[in-house]
Amino acid sequence: MTTYSVGMVGLGTMGRNLMLNIADHNHCIIGYDKDTAKVDEVNQIPDYPGISATTDIKQFVGSLEKPARIILLVPAGKIVDYVIADLKPLLTKGDIIIDGGNSYFKDTDRRFNELKEQGIHFMGMGVSGGEKGARFGPSIMPSGDSEAYKCIKPVLDDAAAKFNDLPCSRYMGHASAGHYVKMVHNGIEYGMMQLIAESYDILHRGMQYSNSEIADIFENWSNGQLAGFLIESAVQVLRKKDDVTGGDLIDMVKDVARQKGTGKWTSQDALDLQVPVPTIDLAVVARDLSGFVAERQVLHSCENQTTLPKLSQISTDELADAVYTAFILTYNQGLHLIKIASDTYNYEVPLIDVIHNWKAGCIIRTALLVHFEQVNAQNPQSTMLITDEAICSLVKQKLPTLRKVVIAALEHNFGSSAFASALTYFNMFTADKSPMNIIQGLRDLFGAHTFERIDKTGTFHVDWD
Repeated sequence: MTTYSVGMVGLGTMGRNLMLNIADHNHCIIGYDKDTAKVDEVNQIPDYPGISATTDIKQFVGSLEKPARIILLVPAGKIVDYVIADLKPLLTKGDIIIDGGNSYFKDTDRRFNELKEQGIHFMGMGVSGGEKGARFGPSIMPSGDSEAYKCIKPVLDDAAAKFNDLPCSRYMGHASAGHYVKMVHNGIEYGMMQLIAESYDILHRGMQYSNSEIADIFENWSNGQLAGFLIESAVQVLRKKDDVTGGDLIDMVKDVARQKGTGKWTSQDALDLQVPVPTIDLAVVARDLSGFVAERQVLHSCENQTTLPKLSQISTDELADAVYTAFILTYNQGLHLIKIASDTYNYEVPLIDVIHNWKAGCIIRTALLVHFEQVNAQNPQSTMLITDEAICSLVKQKLPTLRKVVIAALEHNFGSSAFASALTYFNMFTADKSPMNIIQGLRDLFGAHTFERIDKTGTFHVDWD
């Protein structure tokens, strides 16, 4: 019987593509799935003698070299627990289970601790890059016991995307750090996509450019400071024709955005840790709001405004600068959250390695990350990127343009939650004095919650009446 170095549970598109990727780097890999059709599809792939698949879980585990290295690419949630329950009786001490799905980080911690008691290693592994990334090189964010990571590292390094020949698969830290980093990656992705959506709205409805013209504008942006996967992808979306109508497919797509939870989880944990991530928060809110289609139609009819006046006071170059600035501030929110979470949850996440892992293969890769990496290398203990003098100066230089875009959008009745939240976020961080003193006063007045003074330490309470 052939012995395989790696096992893959879940033979959907992602699992199958990652199997082929791993096999391309001379690793023998066997897959397992309860779906006979998916197993047959893998077994019928030509010219890959190092790949096999089975519906027999005992055969699957029995054919793996020890310690067994098993990657799960199954939907997050209860299915992960069901798979672990099926695998556990067949595993021995030192074997490794690697969850490559978008699992909630607290579930990963629970599984990590439960399996640790039985001597089985459990790793949370964020994977970004979609189907194409899985096939040709994703960004990989692994975490768990360092001992387990060292065992699977050669496979991950081979399969990962490369930036300047260096694999984007560096170790993210203890326990659920990998899934936490991937969660925040997705939160940043929410913010960036909302900024692109608001830009599209301004260009299309506000400046009255056609889809083709907007694609040209975005393509021009992608060749400059906004080079990155999401802007490039927006060009493809805008250029795609509809097989049914022959027109632009984007015009036939319903204006409602769904979500699978990672953006919401990012916002929820940021609130728990008291870390401000307003652009991510409002990107989640924008998706939720879009789902109330009937209510939007009623309120639109109440507006009595059938056409918008052409928005002409900003240029496409100014809009690009606004997006660039808001991208920086959105990245800052996410990386700040990872830093605070790492300290809180004892992850020991090396932030410079997070940035490196995002430079290739992943959805939020942009040219900005090279600059962020340089900044973090110079000051690895910094809590926030925008406290770096060079980045702060860059943001301040472009801030008037971001402000101009926000004002123009609001004057013309455009939703601009991502742009406005990024601007307000920076304004509040750089304000000489916060108005929170009156909130302290109000809380003490009606709830005796006490307040702090600027001239002495401690907490105080007075009778405000």
